[in-house]
Amino acid sequence: MSRNADGLSIGDVAKATGLSVHALRFFEREELFIGPIPRTAGGQRVYGPADVEWLLLCNRLRESGMPIATLKEFARLVRSGRGNEAERLALLEEHERTVRDRIADLTASLEIIHGKVVTYRKHVEEGTAAGLWSPTPSA
Repeated sequence: MSRNADGLSIGDVAKATGLSVHALRFFEREELFIGPIPRTAGGQRVYGPADVEWLLLCNRLRESGMPIATLKEFARLVRSGRGNEAERLALLEEHERTVRDRIADLTASLEIIHGKVVTYRKHVEEGTAAGLWSPTPSA
């Protein structure tokens, strides 16, 4: 990784996090970082290890379905410092419930899909798949 003024370049951070340079600029514009990203005298962003860790967390939260508005609120709370940990916990607990509910829904869907896979596999192997769940066109 290349370093600029004892930090990481935006390209290096993009590689380390899997986020695009455009996404990193978006995160900065939307104030999703804990603090401002310093710049070199030439105007290049300089990221530290804590920024990479934060981005990895943010990326997981986004991939798990956390809305940008909620992520912005979480970042605002973290940026505000001590004293609001209960609010942060409540926000994370609510997101955890949402993710668990989605997992339960996906698990139920997966069970139905797996049942269909087993049925189709059996019929394909036995050569009895012709017409298997072939809907008839409505008149």
